[in-house]
Amino acid sequence: MKYIFELQMKVRDYECDLQGIVNNANYQHYIEHTRHEFLSSLGVSFARLHDEGIDPVVARLNMAFKTPLKSGDEFVSKLYIKKEGIKYVFYQDIFRLSDMKPVIKATVETVCVINGRLGDNEVFNTIFSPYFSE
Repeated sequence: MKYIFELQMKVRDYECDLQGIVNNANYQHYIEHTRHEFLSSLGVSFARLHDEGIDPVVARLNMAFKTPLKSGDEFVSKLYIKKEGIKYVFYQDIFRLSDMKPVIKATVETVCVINGRLGDNEVFNTIFSPYFSE
């Protein structure tokens, strides 16, 4: 897979459940943070987009859990993107750094609501076009 962005992070104690592993909901936080950092690296501000009437939202999310993370584990979250109609589909994978075992594989379909209506976003089309995977 041709990843276009990656972000390293570390599991914090409070993200774990009674079993001593990362609670499933926190993986969604990790991949969302990765997407936001990707956008930030491209100069895109969510607050500014909202002020301009553009709201990117998650339409569908699918996560497959492979290997659990534990407190203190360091990991890398990677992504690449495709365009399907008006959707921007992020393929996001997390790997444990100590052995590069896959932790999760996720697909996140996002759309843009522009001034209250679902629509195609030319700003994203332009910014993302060099990264669209075939």
